[in-house]
Amino acid sequence: MFISVLDLFSVGIGPSSSHTVGPMRAAYDFRQQLSSLNSDQPLVITCRLKRSLAFTGKGHATDKAVLLGLHGYLPEDLVDQDVDTLCARLLNKASIDILGQVFIFTLHSDLIFDKQANDELHPNGLEFVCGDLSRHYYSIGGGFIFTRDKLLQLKSDPSIDAASDCEHPFESASEMLQMAKEKRLSIAEMKRANELSRHSDSELTKGLNNIWQAMQRCVERGLRAEGVLPGTLHLPRRAKKLIEQLDMHDPSLLNEFLSVYAIAVNEENAAGHSVVTAPTNGAAGVIPAVMYHYWKTQQWDQSKIEIFLLTAAAIGGLIKHRSSISGAEVGCQGEVGSAAAMASAGLCAVLDGTPEQIENAAEIALEHHLGMTCDPVQGLVQVPCIERNAFGAVKAVTAAKLALKGSGQHLMSLDHCIEAMRQTGQEMSEKYKETSLGGLAVAMPEC
Repeated sequence: MFISVLDLFSVGIGPSSSHTVGPMRAAYDFRQQLSSLNSDQPLVITCRLKRSLAFTGKGHATDKAVLLGLHGYLPEDLVDQDVDTLCARLLNKASIDILGQVFIFTLHSDLIFDKQANDELHPNGLEFVCGDLSRHYYSIGGGFIFTRDKLLQLKSDPSIDAASDCEHPFESASEMLQMAKEKRLSIAEMKRANELSRHSDSELTKGLNNIWQAMQRCVERGLRAEGVLPGTLHLPRRAKKLIEQLDMHDPSLLNEFLSVYAIAVNEENAAGHSVVTAPTNGAAGVIPAVMYHYWKTQQWDQSKIEIFLLTAAAIGGLIKHRSSISGAEVGCQGEVGSAAAMASAGLCAVLDGTPEQIENAAEIALEHHLGMTCDPVQGLVQVPCIERNAFGAVKAVTAAKLALKGSGQHLMSLDHCIEAMRQTGQEMSEKYKETSLGGLAVAMPEC
């Protein structure tokens, strides 16, 4: 399955790729379908959120995302906007005008949080209905959405979106390593060639630069910001105070710098500000933290940035294709675990690791996140999510360093580790998969 680096890394807003970005895109798509309806009277739009979206949708701003999407906004349109002010204005509007046709939609009456719904296709379901028109969408993680028909197709025939038209099509890590060996190419070189089957060279270069610039801005905004994060936890921001306590010239503080950069990004995400989905919003701090630290300390040029992102995307695409990056589907192992594997692979590649060492680095990082639950306190992407990104960044660098000390030969393959994550997620109780019904989410009673 071909997943472009420009799709896996996308610029949007927090706090969640699956619960904010995906639902906004689904609502926007449904808005586009509404132009086919003709009625003399205003038609009512209803939206039903199911399972994980229903349980943690309030804390993840799914309600605001649906409102924004139906009013014609996409995540990338909101990067420089005051989203809270915009939502407050839209909440006062009881109707939506689409090409002269009036539609009625109000959050308090037309958005339904259906906690009883049970859909075996995916835990993040949204159903829109207006007159005779209905559409069922699934937000499958990382901001990606599928209609019900498309997801059914993919589940019955996974080869539908195969990457066979790419120059170097690989569907597994073992295929990737075999191709790299036979063609004497790096993982980044193969991924770049595959991308050029979809994008021009200038589009790809510009897109990768935009991703990196957005990550860099996010880290630096987070390091400057002060105050309290939105939501019922009243959590104070820490990144600015933490960075002020560190000696910028002390190389022994690697873990501290990685942690504070990750915290800076995820505090921006928790605030609903602009972040890069990497590969999800809940795990948005891991990759930027690793990249930012090494960019600052080793003066990485654009070529190294591209090697990192292309290699990371190759690994992330395999994980998404063979398992999941959705916390609602496999827990936080699929979010922070995937991000750590991607970051470790990217760093290993830039530090001249062989394809075998890169695959080993990704496996080490992912292996040591297996079984991690997604249990956000009060449904907010704050505790434990922010600190988990800090530890994910530290594990990613540790994994890359371990892999670089070896030959690349190791016992557990990345493919087997990804399969272990898939099976673990399948057997994990729904309480621990972004519903806030278990784990840390219930360890502290709500006030």
